[in-house]
Amino acid sequence: MPNPSSKPPKPLIAITSDLMIRKDHPTAYLTMTYANAVHNAGAIPIILPPTSSDPETIATLLTHFDAFILSGGDDPKTEPFGIPSHPSITPVLDARQSFETALINQLHQNPQTPQVPLLGICLGMQMLALTTGGQLNQHLPDTHTNHAEHWNQNHTITSTNESILPNGTVFSSHKQALTNPGTTYQTLAKAHDNTIEAIHDPNAKFRLGIQWHPERTDDPNLGQNLFNKFVAACNV
Repeated sequence: MPNPSSKPPKPLIAITSDLMIRKDHPTAYLTMTYANAVHNAGAIPIILPPTSSDPETIATLLTHFDAFILSGGDDPKTEPFGIPSHPSITPVLDARQSFETALINQLHQNPQTPQVPLLGICLGMQMLALTTGGQLNQHLPDTHTNHAEHWNQNHTITSTNESILPNGTVFSSHKQALTNPGTTYQTLAKAHDNTIEAIHDPNAKFRLGIQWHPERTDDPNLGQNLFNKFVAACNV
């Protein structure tokens, strides 16, 4: 009978949480769909609240986890990136944006971290691009007559490299979208209206940003299988 202790440990996956004010107190939370998807992929999900963004804290986090998922949420403030925020945005709380900016910056800048798998979902993808010089269409209703197709709807995407990401149908819930993926990332998929739906870093083992929600996407190749590949990258 195999010795359970001989099995390799399951990867520890940190998933950033959202933040809201509840009963006058900042409250970290995350829908269980993220954690369940990571668990089903064979890893252990750990919800990561937005605590201190000082460099020492972030560096310590990088030593404790095998990979990171940047979860979805409301809209990033763009003033830190040199652009005024659109008046229609619903901004994330400053503590979350500061924490995730510091985390992403260290993952990008530390020469020992390109092999740490990183998955940005919806807001997470936008933050990956913004921190590397990307640009954001802050209000799709201003520019896309079909903007409703991206809000709590299924729609198709077309991949630029099907060996990395297949074509298919995804579930999206966003009113913003990237217009430029920045200097580190390349566009990997678009919707039929030319909206950027996925980006990746070709120089990293697994660095993927996706505009849709794979934890709520029925197509397994663009849903659960993405989490499976993400977790598998931790063991390579």
